[in-house]
Amino acid sequence: QVQLVESGGGLVQPGGSLRLSCEAFGSIASIAAMGWYRQAPGKQRELVAAITSAGSANYGDFVKGRFTISNAKGKKMVYLQMNSLNPADTAVYYCWVPTPGPTDWWGPGTQVTVSS
Repeated sequence: QVQLVESGGGLVQPGGSLRLSCEAFGSIASIAAMGWYRQAPGKQRELVAAITSAGSANYGDFVKGRFTISNAKGKKMVYLQMNSLNPADTAVYYCWVPTPGPTDWWGPGTQVTVSS
């Protein structure tokens, strides 16, 4: 049984910052990559950022240099530093671990709301 535990969401004013964290628990031999997706009301889930265990990262086009994904060496953790947030970033953010099996691992989601 694998569990992804997220933290760090909340309410922030436009232009503000938040840092999301996600840790994987359970019987996991290794993780090749971790990342974050988000889903806003009425919209499809979209990739925010992902990072391999070697540190190679990629981002959604909308990030435009505002977010930074990182992982903790030796730990099954991933972080997402989000700066210059705007109302369009309001969404539920999901921690994601791709697997070679039929289903990927997903966290329960953490709400990020950007509003004045």
